[in-house]
Parts: sequence; structure tokens; C-alpha cells
Amino acid sequence: MVELKIGQQVDLEFGGKATVSDIIGSGGQGTVYQVDFNGMKWALKWYDIDKIRKPKDFRENIKNNIADGAPSKRFLWPKYLTKELPDGSFGYLMELKPDSFDSFVDILNTYKLVIDPFTGRASKKSVRFASLYAMVTAVINIVNAFRQLHRSGKSYQDLNDGGFFINVDTGAVLVCDCDNIAPEGSNFGIGGKPGYMAPEVVRGVAKPDVQTDKYSLAVVLFKLLFRGDPMEGEKVVRDVCLTESSELKHYGQNALFVYDPDDVSNRPVRGIHDNVIKFWRVYPDYIKEAFVRSFTVGISDPNKRIIENEWQELFIRLRSEIIMCSCGRTNFTSMFEKPTENIYKCPKCGMSFPTMSFSNSNSRVPLYLGRKFFECEINPDCDDFLNVIGELVENKLRPGVLGIKNCSEKTWRVKMPDGIFHDVISGKGCPIWKELEIDFGGVRAKI
Repeated sequence: MVELKIGQQVDLEFGGKATVSDIIGSGGQGTVYQVDFNGMKWALKWYDIDKIRKPKDFRENIKNNIADGAPSKRFLWPKYLTKELPDGSFGYLMELKPDSFDSFVDILNTYKLVIDPFTGRASKKSVRFASLYAMVTAVINIVNAFRQLHRSGKSYQDLNDGGFFINVDTGAVLVCDCDNIAPEGSNFGIGGKPGYMAPEVVRGVAKPDVQTDKYSLAVVLFKLLFRGDPMEGEKVVRDVCLTESSELKHYGQNALFVYDPDDVSNRPVRGIHDNVIKFWRVYPDYIKEAFVRSFTVGISDPNKRIIENEWQELFIRLRSEIIMCSCGRTNFTSMFEKPTENIYKCPKCGMSFPTMSFSNSNSRVPLYLGRKFFECEINPDCDDFLNVIGELVENKLRPGVLGIKNCSEKTWRVKMPDGIFHDVISGKGCPIWKELEIDFGGVRAKI
């Protein structure tokens, strides 16, 4: 491998030079440098071509991906190829990760190591989601990114915990390491990371594709939500040292979900898998059922794996069912009491929360001060999961009186106590009352 030096200039394929200014880090395929190009800072991934099975084909695939463009803004996509050096070495430029984003690995660890520039000492800095909203929004964004990728006819092929950066305050997501992405049916020798690979890839009977991506995606989602490995239970713990043969057994030949309803032999072990045990009780049944399906019938039959659109609908619903009580308790409705069909009650302080039904959903969403209504909840084609169209607020002149404010650019039609629908323009609101009905434009909501 040709290592680049600080200050060295690298020629780009279509003209111009990038100047190496720093080293960001190294990985299995090469090194990532920070470079200056055209007055901007970029990341340069430089390959150790000895670790690439077909470097010419691999480079051509990156070139094609650059020409096609990113499936969405959620990808740190290759932008410019470098010229090849005489030994065949090359790299590509991509945008730098913003400082506000943390790695998926650091999020799973709940901390990152920060080096003091003066002393050189390392210290731990907490990396946690700012809210339950932010975490579920991150899950939705991950799912949607792969929905868009697969709709473009390509697969990621090496989906693992190193493939994401996430803003823990907002839930915004950036997919990185996009150089292995290839059209369906193509593969450049990439297998994947143990624990994330689909069982058929682990067994060596299939190559990575869209179907194996779906399995790996389910693993990523499980690890983010339950903070554990979906296949690591009692059976895996018995193997003190996970050798290549035992990984083949536990993740390939005899993969068994820790909550398989028909086989309890690989259940999570207390003292080792406490997070999984704890969070399995927290999430509503429809989320747990989706993971059971993914890791039971989805193990043996790739065609029965959950598609991204279904995941997306499930997690949009999950986010809509978050309750933030004024006493400080924040959780899903599944962890609140339900004295009647349309009311939730906080088990900590006893506060009651009415619910609202939507014409495009079979579930009811709780109402509480600060509750936000997102465009994606009423528009199935919306890919912006942060766009707020409404919010439950308190009347400034009459404390204690709640209403829903129109934060969208559209005019709502709202049924008032007189039984007549009135216009509520952007920036205005309507009071909450027992017979409230809102027409958002195609979708109606009722209390």
C-alpha cells in the first residue's frame, strides 16, 4: 500500500489536485485522510489495493456510482475519483462528516474517546440520544435510506455498525462506507462483518444482495433499539471463545433468535444481556412481533424478510405513540396504563391523556402538551421525518387551555363546536374539545 504523507498532493481524475492535511483513520480496505480541494476540506479514502479482490472492477463501480449520484442526501457518497498511481493505487473524495454526528459504534458503547490536544490524554465523553423521539427518528431515517438505496437497484452488501453516523440530538443519519455499494447481482468479494451477515452469507451459499441487506438491516435496528445481539443468548455464551467454526454455527448453520417463540434454549442471560431483557419488556407487541418474524422465518426464507416500507410504517407509528408526561416520565404508550379504550394514564403521577384517531391508521395517538404532528404521519410519500406540521400548545391568554397549532403551510379545515368546518391557516390554531375533527387535506383526525 502506498501511504500518503501530510502535504502530499493527489491528482484527481478530471483535473485538480487535493492536498493531504491530516489522517482521519484506517480500516480494512485502506486509510481515510483529510484533504484540501478547491478551497474546501474533504475526506479522501485511499485504498490498499492488495486487499481488494478485483481493483479494476472495484474502481469502475465507484466511478459508476459517482455518475449515478447518491440515492438521497443521507449518504456520504463518493464525489471525485483520483488518478491511479503506477502501482494501481487510487482513492476517492467524499464530504466530511459534520462534527454534530457520532458513529454508530460510539452510540452503542454510549461513549467516545476524546483526546486532549494539549496533554494527549484520552477521556470518555457520553454519547446518548437526547430523547426517545431522536432515537426513533434515527431508526426511521436508517430504514428510509435503505429503502431509497434498494429502489435505485443497488445493495449495500456490507451493512454493519461501522456504516452510520447519527446526530443524537435530532436523529438525522448519514450512511458512510458507500464504496461497496453495487448494482443488484454484482459483488466484489465483500462478505460482511460477523453478527451482521445474513445466515446464507455466513454459510457461503449466497453472496450479498438486497435480500441479505434486509437481514443485516434488521440486525442494525435490533442493536440500536435493544442494545444487544439478536442471536447472542445462552447458547452463544456457552462458547467462551467465539472461533470461526462457532460463528458459523451460531450465525449461520444454527442461528437462533434469543426470543424465538418455539425454542427457549438461547434466551438472554441475566447479568450479561440485561439491556435486551429490559427493553424487550418496553417495546409494544407489534415491534417485537416484527423482529420475531425477521429472525425466525426470515432466517430460512429471505423472501419473507420485512421490507423497508413496512419497517418505516411501524416506526412512524412507534414515534407517534411516545408520551412525554409533565412529571418527567417519557415512554411508549405500551408502558402507560389504559383505563379506557381512548385514554392513557401515567402510572407515576396519574395524569390522563386523551387520544386522536387518523383516517389513514388503525391506531390512536396520545395527546399531551408539546406533542408534535409530523408530515410523514399523514403523507405516506414523505421522506422528511423531521418536518413538523402541527403542535399541541397551551393558550397564551388562557393557561391550561390546550389547542393544536397549524405549523404547516397549508390551510386546515377544522370542525368547531358549532358543527361547522372552519379554515385554520398557517400559524393559527384550534382548541382541543371532545368532538374535535381536523381535515389535513386528504387525511382526517378525530378525538
